Amino acid sequence: MADVIEAGAARDDAPPPAGRTRRRGGVTERGHRATPYLFLAPYLILFLVFGLAPILFGAWISLHQWDLQLPNRPFIGLGNYRDLFSSDSAIYGDWWSSVRATAIFTVLSVPLLVVVPLGLALLLNRSFPGRTFFRAAFFAPYVLGVAVIGLLWRFLLDANLGLVNRLLGAVGLPSDTPWVTDVPWAWVSLVGVTVWWTCGFNAVIYLAGLQDIPAELYEAARVDGANGWDRFRHVTLPGLRPVLLFVLTTTILASANVFGQSFLITQGAPGEQTRTVVWRIVDEGLRDYDAGRAAAMSVLFALMLAVVSVVNFRLFRYRED
Repeated sequence: MADVIEAGAARDDAPPPAGRTRRRGGVTERGHRATPYLFLAPYLILFLVFGLAPILFGAWISLHQWDLQLPNRPFIGLGNYRDLFSSDSAIYGDWWSSVRATAIFTVLSVPLLVVVPLGLALLLNRSFPGRTFFRAAFFAPYVLGVAVIGLLWRFLLDANLGLVNRLLGAVGLPSDTPWVTDVPWAWVSLVGVTVWWTCGFNAVIYLAGLQDIPAELYEAARVDGANGWDRFRHVTLPGLRPVLLFVLTTTILASANVFGQSFLITQGAPGEQTRTVVWRIVDEGLRDYDAGRAAAMSVLFALMLAVVSVVNFRLFRYRED
């Protein structure tokens, strides 16, 4: 009897004949291998249709003289890209002026949008009465659309009728500050409004990271005699390193793609000094109907941001100790 049982078990464990798939509970191994792809299929289809296809089509458009008003769209190769780097072209000055404006805004806003939310998160991570209310209050502006934020602050910062200048005059400070029509005040307005509007989102991300740091590490640091600053440097920052990388990268990308604030608050003033890259691309493609140049600007700008992101990951990448 034992020999019969062992023979049956051997037949069950034997590999299936060539060309056949082993079944387990009515489901084939081939079906098991296909299951992850079935779950990924909805996302992959959406990504291909609304992500990869537009990217490839935009790159193809950038190689043509693609005037939306003309039926003929000849292939010109890298001609649109050469215009962006040729000082003799009509778009050279406007393009690099918009790159400069975008760089100024990014350099000014990113440090504040990384540091200020971190400080808020450290405060809101403590236990005190009304903590939930303050968490909601700091996050509340982020749920508003850029159109609401832009129009609201355009009126508040108006040099003649704005409430900000009136309040400043009421306390004896200058009441004629050109917040939206002159530099550097235009940059102060754009950066200040953006920090007020979006810092709540980064603070929530930091809060989630802080709550993942084991409390035992802080207790051990206290036992070793570490003060608050030491605990922040040696426990909090290392524990938040992957979160810091995420916040820094997404903040750089979001700040570099600024459009609504400058379009609605400063309206590019003074002159075109606060007109950003995205605004320039929109003007080139939708106002001047030159989709080829607009696509070339988009591709070049995307490559710039990709380089910045790669450098950021190389400098701040997380290593397991």
